Amino acid sequence: MKRSERDVSRRNLRLFPLRITSCCTLIVAIFLIAPPAMAQRAATRGGVTPQNVRDAMDKAVRYLKAAQRQDGSWQDYAEFKGGVTSLVTLALLEAGVPKDDPAIQKALTSLRSTRADKTYALALQTMVFCAVDPQKDLQLIKSNAALLESYQIESGERAGLWSYGSPREGGGGGDNSNSQFALLALDEAAEHGATIKEQTWRRAFLRWDSMQNGSGSWGYLPNAPGTGSMTCAGITSMIITTKRLENGDAEINGDNVNCCVPLKQDSSVDRGFDWLTRNMTLRTNPSEGGGGGNSLLYYLYGIERVGRLSGRRFMGTHDWYREGAELLVAWQDSLDGTWKGTGVVEQSNPLVSTSFALLFLAKGRRPVLVSKLRYTANQDWNPHRHDLNNLNRHVESLWQQKMTWQVVDVSAVKSAEDLLQTPVIWISGKDGFQITPKQEELLRQYIEGGGFIFAEAGCGGQKFDTDFRAMLKRILPDSSFRLLPPDHPVWFAEQAVNPDFTVPLWGLDACCRTSVVYTPEDLSCYWELYGSRSFLDDDKISIKVRNQVKAANAMGANVLAYATGRQLKDKLERVELTTDGGVEDELGRNVLKVAKIQHLGGSDDAPAALANMVRVAGEQLDLRFDIEKPMVTLQDDTHQFYPIMFMHGRRDFGFNSEQRKNLKEYLERGGFLFADSICASKPFTVAFRRELAAIFPDAKLEAIPIDHPLLSTGYGGFDITTVTLNDPQTRNSNEEGLKSVRRESSPELEGLFINNRLAVVFSPNDLSCAMESGASLQCKGYVKEDAARIATNILLYAMQQ
Repeated sequence: MKRSERDVSRRNLRLFPLRITSCCTLIVAIFLIAPPAMAQRAATRGGVTPQNVRDAMDKAVRYLKAAQRQDGSWQDYAEFKGGVTSLVTLALLEAGVPKDDPAIQKALTSLRSTRADKTYALALQTMVFCAVDPQKDLQLIKSNAALLESYQIESGERAGLWSYGSPREGGGGGDNSNSQFALLALDEAAEHGATIKEQTWRRAFLRWDSMQNGSGSWGYLPNAPGTGSMTCAGITSMIITTKRLENGDAEINGDNVNCCVPLKQDSSVDRGFDWLTRNMTLRTNPSEGGGGGNSLLYYLYGIERVGRLSGRRFMGTHDWYREGAELLVAWQDSLDGTWKGTGVVEQSNPLVSTSFALLFLAKGRRPVLVSKLRYTANQDWNPHRHDLNNLNRHVESLWQQKMTWQVVDVSAVKSAEDLLQTPVIWISGKDGFQITPKQEELLRQYIEGGGFIFAEAGCGGQKFDTDFRAMLKRILPDSSFRLLPPDHPVWFAEQAVNPDFTVPLWGLDACCRTSVVYTPEDLSCYWELYGSRSFLDDDKISIKVRNQVKAANAMGANVLAYATGRQLKDKLERVELTTDGGVEDELGRNVLKVAKIQHLGGSDDAPAALANMVRVAGEQLDLRFDIEKPMVTLQDDTHQFYPIMFMHGRRDFGFNSEQRKNLKEYLERGGFLFADSICASKPFTVAFRRELAAIFPDAKLEAIPIDHPLLSTGYGGFDITTVTLNDPQTRNSNEEGLKSVRRESSPELEGLFINNRLAVVFSPNDLSCAMESGASLQCKGYVKEDAARIATNILLYAMQQ
């Protein structure tokens, strides 16, 4: 098959929505695009899809690129030199246009030669320089930041604000819109090496704090009625200035760190969010003064910002990104890819309105790396407010990928699907961990659906330690904690960890991997201290503390790399958890059933894999199926009632003489055996081949040729002549990080033929874990989409040959 044809075939396979059955997985409702009714049901069920958003963004990018002028600029307003050009460049960068793309490089050339002198333009230009090549443009960043500082109003009733330009040159009286952009730029500049005076932050903090209305909102001017866009500006500005003025939720005293400082409340921010929650709508810019609707796209960009900075996926009951994405995809001009918002600028200038819409779609869709579980009304769940934000930024720098973190309020979680939107849940506390039995059940389903829990007991929290361990014992009674040894990937998956500064990590294995990692000592405290990239080079901080922070960052990054396989889901990717037992009539007639062979080599180490494989095959041909997995021992004749049997494992095993005899008779009478080696386990592979050789000394497993019909669409499955294999690389003891490569090849499948009939199919590479947890850095096997295709083809072939 030609590459282009293969790509079309892959696109025609939809994993929508991802469906999970009983234990540990993320896969299964695979179907061809051909049946329109099925496609329509999926679209209705899922709403806006990742592909819808990608298509909308691509249209917008094409429009913006086409509008670029020969000198690299876009049509700017005369009084705001470089403003529109900077806004468009930021939108293109966030939409994924590479930094070395000609359009970006031409824009940079234009901006480097443009002397922006108005607050909006100066702020946006600074953010572009920070986003593309901050080292090369450091002097421009510093000079822009100094100019912005000089524009801040220093006295009077609007001290701490910014207006359109220099107050000494008639820049105006100061407003909240200009002020938020100035703070956004100064925050970015400080992150990349510019020195910002403490007084600049303090004046801004005091002004924003004093301007908040009694309702919790902010308006465009002091004492003005609140609006959605300006309340977003207020929340953003309070988050930035508080971060820059506070020492954080941990204190450094020489070589020692106090992780247990009194818990702080962000009262202004919380009241702002309360106002947004009460007035939340994404169809208009809400206003206390009536009317509303002005600058809608500017408001949506503000919603994205506060949602991302605060880690909130939901505002009240609103999934702000999903709802906003649905509206923007529907509102986009289908011909030219532009958007028109509300208000004079958004109606008249498609460059501005399209850039705001594109910024919302691009920045808001950053995949979620980790979420913090809110499980108490007080702050015990959040002792270090900036911990995940700082850890997320550290991992972003390692993976060279923009990601985000979120807060999940357990009281608002309705189903395990809500939890499964995040690959890792972080739980911290000191005074205990008490949730309802229903919430415990949701955590169990989350883990068994492929989720991962990372937790700590802070400040010597013995009560939390006791409660957390007891909860895990209730939800996973067959698993037990163990200290994770030095050869476990959590110690090296991403970075080496200095052993002098580690904390003990306990693990709990569930399904195909360690699914819970827990430390009874402080860890997030040191993430909290990592407030800027210059922290580790700050010679004012003791070497010991810097090493502690470096080790904590490495441990956090290692656990996240292990938990996610560095593969994150799209934010709009829906997960559907199903626990039903399949579809069958009362007598069980015409039902696809597969028995699982019991043995001592880990016969049920991936308990959901078979159920998922059967479901995929059943749905592919619209067959009845049963996801229950009867276990057979081969000691009696119960296996004879199943035309197909399955086995997998990860350890050495052996059959006795009776079991060998029964398996031989089963296969010679027309039965079919399908097997795979969990995570390409060598002990299981050797044992499986040894047992078949003992049973059939005159036949042997041999490679299934690429032209065999099993690999084709001939039996209602897929063309699997080319698949993608995840191949972990051998790691030397002095190497940093656990690495794997993905390579395309034909599937490595082995078959045993009896009287010219294919009776056994074996994959020495993993299929089972891919059908459970999906991504694993240390598991040699097929990516989950191809594992599903391979398993489906094997089962459909076995049913019809």
